[in-house]
Amino acid sequence: MNLIKRNASQHPGLPRTFFDDVFGRELFNWENKNFSTTSTTLPSVNIKETADHYEVEVAAPGLDKNDFKVTLDGNLLTISSEKENQQTIEQENFTRREFSYQSFQRSFELPKNVVDEDKISARYVSGILYLSIPKKEEAKQKPPRMIEIA
Repeated sequence: MNLIKRNASQHPGLPRTFFDDVFGRELFNWENKNFSTTSTTLPSVNIKETADHYEVEVAAPGLDKNDFKVTLDGNLLTISSEKENQQTIEQENFTRREFSYQSFQRSFELPKNVVDEDKISARYVSGILYLSIPKKEEAKQKPPRMIEIA
């Protein structure tokens, strides 16, 4: 039996860590933080608070507005989607059936007694789900008031 010493830098232009980085990872998992524990992608979400309302944007291209389910249970806002696609192609000597299934669910806890539940609105435009969540009048931040000194 012969022992062969491996030269760590057989390719002088490429450092050894390059190969460790590329081949040491799972295929198609390049440290993307939008993957859930079940290896399904989660849509990115932007949340913005203004004095009057919250704005939520969910990036979910390829879906239809009817694929979404938005619920508010107490102060827990849940946005979910399920989409199933089936395709069958039959030709002379073969039948090909393909199907896909994708789903996600994101939940956000809203501040208690702040949201005007009856006026929440949602729309889906160009792959982005927009939610407008107005605040109750008493929860809105009021501008500073000058107090006269007597």
